[in-house]
Amino acid sequence: MTNSKKVSNAIDSAEVMSRKIWLAGLGAYGKSFDEIESQYDKLNSETTRMFDKLVSKGEKLEARTKVEFKKKTAVEKRVEEVRKKLGLDSSDTNATIDEISQKVDALTEAVNKIS
Repeated sequence: MTNSKKVSNAIDSAEVMSRKIWLAGLGAYGKSFDEIESQYDKLNSETTRMFDKLVSKGEKLEARTKVEFKKKTAVEKRVEEVRKKLGLDSSDTNATIDEISQKVDALTEAVNKIS
């Protein structure tokens, strides 16, 4: 084999090796990209699943809170009705209590006179 043939073969061999190194680098990049994409898809799926769970939990808590709020509101409304019936709904509660006390005292005196 002549020297020029040896040089030509060496150049061809170097080109083949360079191409293989280049392709190996592309392959590594592609593999890394696929891994990252897979992890991203998994994370995205997990995030969506967790978000949906939180929404569901929030809906249940909201429903329970509405029920409890209605109960509390009903109790407060009933207390307000009782206070109105007793005359305790005004801002001057002490005056109303004094008035009721005077009426009770008057009734007590009337009952005592009758008996």
